[in-house]
Amino acid sequence: MIPTEFAESYPARKERLSTQMKSATGGVRLAKSTSNLFRDRIDVETSQLTVRDFNHLLTIDENEQTLTTEGMITYADLVDATLEYGFLPMVVPQLKSITIGGAIAGIGIESSSFRYGLPHESVLEMDVLLADGSVVTCTPDNEHSDLYYGLPNSYGTLGYTLKLKTPALPVKPYVRLDHMRFQDPIEFFDAIKQVNESDIDFLDGTVFQAGEYYLTTGRFCDSAPFVSDYTYLNIYYRSIREKENDYLTVKDYIWRWDTDWFWCSKNLYVQNSLMRRIVGKKRLNSMTYTKVMRWNSKWGVTRFLNRITGFHSESVIQDIDIPIDRASEFLDFLLAEIGVLPIWICPIGTTEKSTSFPLFPLSSETMYVNFGFWDSVKSRQRSKPGHLNKKIEEMTAKLGGIKSLYSDSYFDEEDFWQAYRSEDYWQLKKKYDSDGKFLNLYEKCVLRK
Repeated sequence: MIPTEFAESYPARKERLSTQMKSATGGVRLAKSTSNLFRDRIDVETSQLTVRDFNHLLTIDENEQTLTTEGMITYADLVDATLEYGFLPMVVPQLKSITIGGAIAGIGIESSSFRYGLPHESVLEMDVLLADGSVVTCTPDNEHSDLYYGLPNSYGTLGYTLKLKTPALPVKPYVRLDHMRFQDPIEFFDAIKQVNESDIDFLDGTVFQAGEYYLTTGRFCDSAPFVSDYTYLNIYYRSIREKENDYLTVKDYIWRWDTDWFWCSKNLYVQNSLMRRIVGKKRLNSMTYTKVMRWNSKWGVTRFLNRITGFHSESVIQDIDIPIDRASEFLDFLLAEIGVLPIWICPIGTTEKSTSFPLFPLSSETMYVNFGFWDSVKSRQRSKPGHLNKKIEEMTAKLGGIKSLYSDSYFDEEDFWQAYRSEDYWQLKKKYDSDGKFLNLYEKCVLRK
């Protein structure tokens, strides 16, 4: 058992936060260092609950192969700490600023999800701070098992994860990548179905345009004939088209998408080699881009430029999970009616637990495919607010899929609660936040309070 040293113990900090929560009045929001929400909020008066110091890896049990962490630790810090001992969390979401607690409450995913599912499925136990200031421990089979299963996709409307225990995945120093090109979407998705889980460690894909689809497999290995570097001048997503095989250190593989925010750094003009040198290696990461995005949202630079050039722009930033048998239909829809490219493809292998998470219900009897697409769509023609996003929500429902709620949503209230299990949610809300100190899920994720 390897403990991590820090100034103040977890029990002491937990007690202090519990006291703060008990004295909080009205609505409550977290004061934290990072956020990966891509939706603006309405400014309302709330109590600020400071959780920034719940950001430690507490222990690594090498024999049991488990990690005990606090909820606000970023995956960047968590990966640095665990790799020293040859371990990783089973699923590490793509961006360094995502916290492990955020990945549980707001759903995370990565290329190991084809085998291990989503991050919340591998959690063994959690300490959750409730609205009344009490802290309960939740496991899949104790008296708070309903909260264990209900917390994923609740976005802090039922409680906040202070500490959690998860399995630790032993890793090797390098990852070998193989990029396979497909021209037919049905063959592309059939290839995903046929993947042998025991043969690979990672699986994701990229759609560059109609007729150009790449499936990328990753395998841990002890040595590498060469190692590529996509942390500065070279750009990872471009290499998918250029190389059939590649090798990365395990750390660089985990953060291969972070340097360029997948491909969204193009909107900040930093995919030019001269601009990359001017910006500098340390600033080429999702944390920098998120700060720029929030600054732009606050001051409206893009809105101003669109106004003077006569364009109308709609932000389309979505992650959608679709049953794999309907995936080619959804791709056809995206290519024909939305037009955001490239598109990230990430298969999700479900487990027996999958069906049991009421606020993000995936059937344990099928594989799902996550479609990630993130950009602004410009037009000379004015449309209703959320025109394209609403079409995406309707198609997702039609195909039996579900969308993540970290970005803009335009559901009407009835459709929202049909998609996200109103009966289950309100039972949990009544039990764990009967006074409504936290916003409800619709208020927070659609009304943006």
